[in-house]
Amino acid sequence: CPMPMAGCHKSRGKYIVTEGKTMETGLTREEALQALQTYNHAPFHLQHALTVEAIMGWFAKEEGFEAESDFWRMAGLLHDIDFEQWPEQHCVKCIELLQSAHATPELIHAVCCHGYGICTDVEPTLQMEKILFAADELTGLIGAAAKMRPSKSCTDMELSSLKKKFKDKKFAAGCSRDVIRAGAECLGWTLDELLEKTLHAMADTESNVAEELNLLLQA
Repeated sequence: CPMPMAGCHKSRGKYIVTEGKTMETGLTREEALQALQTYNHAPFHLQHALTVEAIMGWFAKEEGFEAESDFWRMAGLLHDIDFEQWPEQHCVKCIELLQSAHATPELIHAVCCHGYGICTDVEPTLQMEKILFAADELTGLIGAAAKMRPSKSCTDMELSSLKKKFKDKKFAAGCSRDVIRAGAECLGWTLDELLEKTLHAMADTESNVAEELNLLLQA
């Protein structure tokens, strides 16, 4: 992966994992949702967590890691567990929160490294970690673009439309284009490949995410 961007902060812990190791999470999805909702209450943050969970499951299948889908999904679900309440300690405070929830070191590493070069120096090494790093910011861009459409959906969005939004630096300016480009490079994908796959993943999972969010908000 590219080197960290200037101004990144050191994390307080590194968790090393090796390719091919059994990926255990340490907690059930129900326990993960409980932990997420303990620290996250805004519908936007809950929707983002569910969206990234869903696309990570999609990518696990797409990349031939379906047997590890539960791990990929949980990393997506919990990746921003600390962001709503501790934005200045993002990818650092999560270590404490996830340890309290009995998450494994492997899951903690996966969560921490999605902020590589932004708020941590923990580098993504596994394919799953690289995809989480690459796709996280992009889901925000795609979600913002979908809200501008008459359908309010990404299911009818074409790649060409997304590329126009990507090139427009004023649109969804908080979604870092540099991070998205770095993510594609980290994976050895072209930018178009990353855009197209993530758009496809979000389109395929959009309805399920909406249902999950409604259930959470009604509980």
